[in-house]
Amino acid sequence: MCGIVGVVSQSPVNQLIYDSLLLLQHRGQDAAGIATADGNNFHMHKANGMVRDVFRTRNMRSLPGTVGIGQVRYPTAGSASSEEEAQPFYVNAPFGIILAHNGNLTNWPQLKDEMFRVDRRHINTNSDTEVLLNVFAHELQLASSGLELDPSALFKAVSGVHRRVRGSYAIVSLIAGYGLVGFRDPFGIRPLCIGKLETDHGTEWMLASESVALEGIGFEFVRDVLPGEAVFIDLEGNFHAQQCATNASLNPCIFELVYLARPDSVLDGVPVYNARLRMGDYLAEKIKRVLPADLKIDVVMPIPDSSRPAAMQVAAKLGVEYREGFFKNRYVGRTFIMPGQAVRKKSVRQKLNAMGIEFKGKNVLIVDDSIVRGTTSHEIVQMARHAGANKVIFASAAPPVKFPNVYGIDMPTRGELVAHGRTDDEVARMIGADYLVYQDVDALKNAVRDINPALKDFDASCFDGNYITGDVTSEYLDGVELARLAPAAQSDRDAASEAIDGGTARSQLHLQLSVE
Repeated sequence: MCGIVGVVSQSPVNQLIYDSLLLLQHRGQDAAGIATADGNNFHMHKANGMVRDVFRTRNMRSLPGTVGIGQVRYPTAGSASSEEEAQPFYVNAPFGIILAHNGNLTNWPQLKDEMFRVDRRHINTNSDTEVLLNVFAHELQLASSGLELDPSALFKAVSGVHRRVRGSYAIVSLIAGYGLVGFRDPFGIRPLCIGKLETDHGTEWMLASESVALEGIGFEFVRDVLPGEAVFIDLEGNFHAQQCATNASLNPCIFELVYLARPDSVLDGVPVYNARLRMGDYLAEKIKRVLPADLKIDVVMPIPDSSRPAAMQVAAKLGVEYREGFFKNRYVGRTFIMPGQAVRKKSVRQKLNAMGIEFKGKNVLIVDDSIVRGTTSHEIVQMARHAGANKVIFASAAPPVKFPNVYGIDMPTRGELVAHGRTDDEVARMIGADYLVYQDVDALKNAVRDINPALKDFDASCFDGNYITGDVTSEYLDGVELARLAPAAQSDRDAASEAIDGGTARSQLHLQLSVE
């Protein structure tokens, strides 16, 4: 999960892209980058950190040009700590290409090897984005003839990318001297939308992960990029589009609507806020069916912010008072996208505070958008009990997360998922709740279809284990888990070594002081 944006304007774009990335900051807090094109020259600045920390006045002044792209990163492949893997990425041939990517390639290791052995291209990092950039560059070189590049050659190159690449990807890319390219994988797993702004000097265009990034800076939402479609906007603002994939079908990631996207965005014809309200309706019906009839619920409370719409609907449907019992510190990052269990656990207490007046002596129904690892849920239940709650009922607006997500969300190992291999009652005991109610998978899908009946299916792989790209096997998942666990094990060994060394050093220091 990352946030991407691309702009073709008649005036400098550095501030436009910066402002758009601020509106997409929820999609990634690990790193940020902006690249602009001034004639045939590229300018780029990227670094680890939040948008406001990465870009200073001097950095913005070094980004001239009327065409550009930007990205906020949340790492799912490669190293989260490596500044070299911040995006965008650049390759100098053909033409000069800069690219930013939202998603995750499932066959990037094979492609990396293929790039070296067959295409004779060197990949310098462990980022799947660099692999994707080089595949695109190679296909563009094959499709173009001579020194000129026309839209048909560009669309042919994107078709080549679709044939070779597997997984999820939404792309924005600059081609030196030509313009902005955007395309989406044939399943439309990750979102990408188109906006425009009519000015006295002509039409300006923007591509972005979410509609809020367009509308928040004054652009008009036009439509979503279709699955498998590529769009090309040249430097004069002329817009071209073409379907570049065979058998494309729309299967958007349903977890975007559950948690990832901002509530004021519209994804594939679905207002996110409305979808979350509808999830609350279905969840309330499930609560009525499964909880004991004699259990009195005094209040319904959300975990701010993404579960508020669902919680409001649950309260309304149950005829129970809705209250805000948790106060959120908005200056702590989202715990779901923080690396490491210890960091997440510590952050929950810094991020939320339970107000005792709302809990004391009450049977409290807490509604969250989802339960992934269970760490946050356990801490929240304990906070409610410490604040004086009589009983704590926990409800999830999403079904149990039982399977790894390999399409760009950081939940890749089964051992990290609290619901994997456990019953609902076992999960309830692990998080410390008196009762636990999960949304049903079909109910979640119906909640979205109620708003946009044209959506026939989704990527709901983390809930139902159905990987729509067709290339994710048990062996593949085993390999992903081994790759993820190996660095973690090495980190644990390094920490243990440091602790031993530190203990030895402290002993020596103590001995030295005693002797003196």
